[in-house]
Amino acid sequence: MELSKRLQAVADLVTPGLRIADIGTDHAYVPVYLLSEGKNPSGIAMDINVGPLERARKHIGELLTDGELKTRLSDGMKELKTGEVQCAVIAGMGGGLVIKILSESREVADSLQECVLQPQSELEKVRTFLLEEGFFIIQEDMVKEDGKYYPMMKVLPNQKEKCRQESWTTEELRFGKRLLEQKHPVLLEYLRREQKICEEILQRLEREDSERIRERKKQIVEELEVIQSALSRIRQE
Repeated sequence: MELSKRLQAVADLVTPGLRIADIGTDHAYVPVYLLSEGKNPSGIAMDINVGPLERARKHIGELLTDGELKTRLSDGMKELKTGEVQCAVIAGMGGGLVIKILSESREVADSLQECVLQPQSELEKVRTFLLEEGFFIIQEDMVKEDGKYYPMMKVLPNQKEKCRQESWTTEELRFGKRLLEQKHPVLLEYLRREQKICEEILQRLEREDSERIRERKKQIVEELEVIQSALSRIRQE
């Protein structure tokens, strides 16, 4: 089966051979792909709503044999037992919800070998949470699909000492330390776009003057400085 560019990149971060849980599975595209391709042996497709699980069951029935991939109604990872799987995939939801899921099922999360996360928002907040809570960010990727940019990451739970040994700058938290280290071409394209947007906003704001406008200018200038710092790292290192 063929995945979208975003979901293929998510699937590619999953370590082969691990039992997986797909949290917020919808159609179960990622676990069905991984199992049907023989990359992973078994899994659980989990969702908080009945409708997505019904769609998942239909999709599973078309491509897999009985028992390879189970479905389970669950709010996040709350119905996942310690030791059932080794990898959790949490993709396609807001950053705040990703944090909530990991926080509310911390014992299960810490028992995993890895988590593959693709938050749709609040990336800086998610990365800060992960590092503070001992989830070591070992790998990052970023793709562009239908004009949108999607960062994602593989993290190792229960690694507080590793996290303490590594400091992250503002631009690394915002845009991804591993992506910057890779000089990732999609990140470079994204940063150039963001730089252009900031510069255009500043040009428009130059025509006006008020306390609110001055505060907005200050915010944009600070954002532009972080973007330019990230760009200089990609170009110079």
